[in-house]
Amino acid sequence: MLLCSVFCRETQDCSPSSTRLKRRARAENLCFSKEMKLFVATILPVILLSLQQAFGLRFVIDREECFSQKVEYEWDTVHASFVVVKYDNHWQNEHGVDLVVTGPSGDQIHDFRDKVSEKFEFVAHQKGAYRFCFTNKSPYHETIDFDVLVGHFTYYDQHAKDEHVKPLLDQIEKLGEALYNIQFEQHWLEAQTDRQAIINEGMSRRAVHKALFESAALITASVLQVYLLKRLFERKLSISRV
Repeated sequence: MLLCSVFCRETQDCSPSSTRLKRRARAENLCFSKEMKLFVATILPVILLSLQQAFGLRFVIDREECFSQKVEYEWDTVHASFVVVKYDNHWQNEHGVDLVVTGPSGDQIHDFRDKVSEKFEFVAHQKGAYRFCFTNKSPYHETIDFDVLVGHFTYYDQHAKDEHVKPLLDQIEKLGEALYNIQFEQHWLEAQTDRQAIINEGMSRRAVHKALFESAALITASVLQVYLLKRLFERKLSISRV
């Protein structure tokens, strides 16, 4: 509001006429518009520059698949999740997949075994490419939903010198981090929902197949029983005639 006050003081007149009041109103509107433009010009580049690295994909794994995610800064937080959403064989049990996460120097960070879904995070102590390697030990193909988010918090000490601007930039950065975390959580929940829907569909299909098989077996047994009873009565009838 400092710019608005200065502009209004430079344009106001001592005369309280309606023309002067209209000019003052137009000046205040112009000043508010300039403030909004200045706010957008200041905040929008900050938001664009603070966009974080993230990617999500759904792929079919046969034996082993590896992916890399580059981390630009040390001490960034890496969020990751995966869900096995589909199996090629609906009759198999859920044995999941293995995931090994290694750092740029080859050190092992996480090791998950026989997991159908997992959500985790870790702090990147080194910048560079982090590898995520999935291993499928089952003889069937599996569809996996995989999501990675790299969170980076930037400090603006070298740019924002004003004591009122820096807290605003910090709050915007934290808000962006919270929004990305919500998006990350939403993607993971959607993958879980898809997986449950596919599992329910497979169970329904198995239940229908089982019911049809039992019905066919019951009909076959009934027909066989009628046939055997008929043969038995015919044999007794032939014996009684003799």
